[in-house]
Amino acid sequence: MKAANDNAIIVGDLLVGAPAIAKFLGVTQRQVYRLTYDGLVPHFKLGGSVSARRSTLAKWLAEQEAAA
Repeated sequence: MKAANDNAIIVGDLLVGAPAIAKFLGVTQRQVYRLTYDGLVPHFKLGGSVSARRSTLAKWLAEQEAAA
């Protein structure tokens, strides 16, 4: 398990916290919160933190690219 100063936790395929998801997607934390609030990006809550799996996000990105 890796914990960074910015509250991002990365455990294998699991990204816990908006900072970890933002880093993976290449967007800001604010954009992650907006995407999750609007239900545009696959995510779930783990405790009180927004979380996602890298594999699920990668698949979602590929689907978005194919649809474009």
